[in-house]
Order: sequence, then structure tokens, then C-alpha cells
Amino acid sequence: MSSHLPGGTDQTSAPTTEELMLRIAAGNENAFEELYDRLSPQVFGLVRRILKDQAQSEEVAQEVFVEAWQQAARFDAARGKAITWLLTLAHRRAVDRVRASQASKDRDLREGIKEFQASYDDVEETAIVHDESRRVIQALERLSENQRDAIQLAYFGGYTHLEVAELLKIPVGTAKTRIRDGMNKLRDLMGVA
Repeated sequence: MSSHLPGGTDQTSAPTTEELMLRIAAGNENAFEELYDRLSPQVFGLVRRILKDQAQSEEVAQEVFVEAWQQAARFDAARGKAITWLLTLAHRRAVDRVRASQASKDRDLREGIKEFQASYDDVEETAIVHDESRRVIQALERLSENQRDAIQLAYFGGYTHLEVAELLKIPVGTAKTRIRDGMNKLRDLMGVA
């Protein structure tokens, strides 16, 4: 039997996510469990859409909730809702993971280019490949950051135009335009017809 207060307010109603955050800031583990149960599907869903990989998504979602526990006192209900705050943490963590992964791939690519050894002894061929690789890297550096990010995700990261748009939080048409314009500029910079 539930008891009601005057005005129709249910005394046993569940606390808001904002109230849970205040309790978490005070170290209340039960409030944290309730927040986790309530919001983990949304947090995981957002992270999964960005990262695609199940295991990495689970890891990042867990990191988000650890950060929420540790930083709960920083939450300010006057600035927004708890779900918005938590999803912002999730988005930032997921994008950081994508950027770290892309940086690792770029490093691997640069190292791979440096360590490239032809399976046959053709010094001229090796010199040409090295020169072309250096020219591509230099040309990429001359693109705008927006164009470079879109091209690296599409061509080095293997993402589709739709995935590039989602990762960069831009419309698909904008992602396609950045890729197309960037490729045109690369062709001009490299003197390719």
C-alpha cells in the first residue's frame, strides 16, 4: 500500500537522476547502483554507435560510470540534466578512444612506411615509394583539419561516409563534401591529374 502526500505526490516515487547525482556526490553507493541501472543502456548505446566494437564500448561505458562516481560533485543541476551530463561524458570518452585509435593507426602507418623494405633489392623502387609516402603525408598536413580528419577516417580508418559523419558529429553531406574537397586539394597538391 503506497502512501500519498497532499497534492497527489507519491511518497515512494523514484528519485530523479539529478537527486541520485546529489546522493552519489555524498558517497551513496545505492544511488550509484540505481543511476547505473537506469542510465547504462543509454550510455552504452551512445558509446556503441561511436565505437562499433562491443568490447571497447563496454570498457568505455564502464569508464564513464567510474568517472561519474568520481566526479559526481562536479555535476550542477542548474546547468543541465544528469542524463545530459552523463551522455556528454560518454561522448567525450568515446571520441577520445576513436582519436587515440586513429593516432595509433597513423603512428603504425608512419612506422610501417619508415620500416618498409621491398622484398627484392630495388633501391630505386624503395626511394620512389618513400618519396611518395612523404609527399602524401606532407600534402595531408596542408589540408584543413576538418578535411584531414574526414579523409583519415574514411581512407585510413575504413569508415563509411555515414560513419564519418557520426564520428565527427556533422551531417552526411558535410562529411562527403569535406572528403571530396580534401581529395581534390590533395590531387592538386600532388600534381595528379
